[in-house]
Amino acid sequence: MEFSTHYLLMADHAMLQKLVMSRIKPLGLTTGQPKVLDFLQDHDGAMQKDIAQGCHIEPSSLSTILGGMERAGLLERSTRDENRRTVYVRLTDLGREQCRRLNDIFAAAEEEALRGFSPQEMQQVQTLLERIYRNLNN
Repeated sequence: MEFSTHYLLMADHAMLQKLVMSRIKPLGLTTGQPKVLDFLQDHDGAMQKDIAQGCHIEPSSLSTILGGMERAGLLERSTRDENRRTVYVRLTDLGREQCRRLNDIFAAAEEEALRGFSPQEMQQVQTLLERIYRNLNN
């Protein structure tokens, strides 16, 4: 049976998301939080608007996600004297620990998804996915 490209992209995303979320559940994280933690580990201290853009989340939805993460002790939000309207977000020690756990979960999920692929095929998949991302992220 042959599937269309859009079906395969959506189905692969849904299956990977389901796999990852089932493994994340014991960490007590909710939808949206893993993506934010993943972004912050490379952009700690980022402005809230940059997190929304980098995670492809609406600013109003992000505000709700960040509030839950702040209450859980995963991050801290602050402003700086020169611009009180700009909110900066930093990981706490607990947030960094959750990032380490997430990295293990993400790596295991990728390994499972790419099982049987040669190193060259894995690089090809990476290259093609990056091209798709660039095409859609304009």
